[in-house]
Amino acid sequence: MDIRSLDTEKPNANTKNIDQLGTLDIVKLINSEDKKVAESVEAALPAISAAIDGIYEKLKAGGRLVYAGAGTSGRLGLLDAVECPPTFGVDYDMVIALLAGGKDAFIKAKEGAEDKEALGVQDLQSIQFTSNDALVGIAASGRTPYVKGAMEYAQSIGAFTVSLTCTQNAQIAPYATVDISLQPGAEVITGSTRMKSGTAQKMVLNMLSTVAMIKLGKTYGNLMVDLKATNEKLVSRAKSIVCMATDVDEKRAEEVLKLCGYSAKNAILMILANVDYETSKETLAKFEGRIYPSLKNLSNDPQRS
Repeated sequence: MDIRSLDTEKPNANTKNIDQLGTLDIVKLINSEDKKVAESVEAALPAISAAIDGIYEKLKAGGRLVYAGAGTSGRLGLLDAVECPPTFGVDYDMVIALLAGGKDAFIKAKEGAEDKEALGVQDLQSIQFTSNDALVGIAASGRTPYVKGAMEYAQSIGAFTVSLTCTQNAQIAPYATVDISLQPGAEVITGSTRMKSGTAQKMVLNMLSTVAMIKLGKTYGNLMVDLKATNEKLVSRAKSIVCMATDVDEKRAEEVLKLCGYSAKNAILMILANVDYETSKETLAKFEGRIYPSLKNLSNDPQRS
């Protein structure tokens, strides 16, 4: 295939004289092109929704979400994966990112790693990937061999697969249960897919993981109640979340958080339902960690009336 036929490699007529412009005009031009990114994501929302539903079902059943990519695409997958544990309180092996060349390639690309389909297969096998898991293959060009190999293998064992690309008729699409094909248009700098394509992919990855976590009960309204308070900033955020959810002051929030190991979710239920930590913990476990049904159950409990 001639690389020039790929949507991600086509020249952008709007920016052909970009090097002749002043700084403000250049950034205005980049900004005008970036506005097309959200539109391209909007056009793919039905496919994105279907991908989320499939991922959610796998996670709900105890499976994992695995990203596979190379270069910018792989790095974006890694960024999304590593943010899930502190944001949603999930285990580090629930959302995994595989990057061609290994995690060291996040800083410096490992030459040739993305060109070998077998490496994509090997990396999936190294984490004991099964049909219980979901794979999202991320490749702006839609043809990266590393990703193609991973997608083909995942499909062959019956896994749920998603292709996330920025080109039409992507080579990895036939191996996808759901194909997300974004069309953000030619890059400002020809072939520089860290720009519009990267931004589009990042927006979709945000949706895939965030909405799956919302469906898993990892939020209360729009509050990240399962965050891990592992540093001073996150401890402060936990207190703020409890205050917003219960209308108590910061002092009261801190008092209750200390009683439950700084679990914002438990602190909220303890305050709203006026129960101790053990009751809160047991009730949340009964309702899969979801605050709304836990509150309803406690409020209807005849032993508490």
